[in-house]
Amino acid sequence: MIRHIVLFQAADGTPVSQLQEAADALEALVGKIPGLISMTAGVEGVGLPGNYDLGLVAELEDEAALTVYADHPAHLEVVALVGAFKVGRAGIDIRV
Repeated sequence: MIRHIVLFQAADGTPVSQLQEAADALEALVGKIPGLISMTAGVEGVGLPGNYDLGLVAELEDEAALTVYADHPAHLEVVALVGAFKVGRAGIDIRV
């Protein structure tokens, strides 16, 4: 299994509603993309300095499923949503 973790930094002034729309769209990918087992996404809620604004943790069956996920049209639609406000990204894929 692969645990896919991504954090996004949003441009200053990005409305929380826009971040939440992206989080909801990410979670809605489960059941649409083969091999995507689960997805938890959310908006930063504590406000500590230096925190990212949006994050996700996805569980995928294996590396092949991660490739399918990355190239899937439904995922690419969400990439476009995030691209409208993203100014930074950090990610890691962990074998579990």
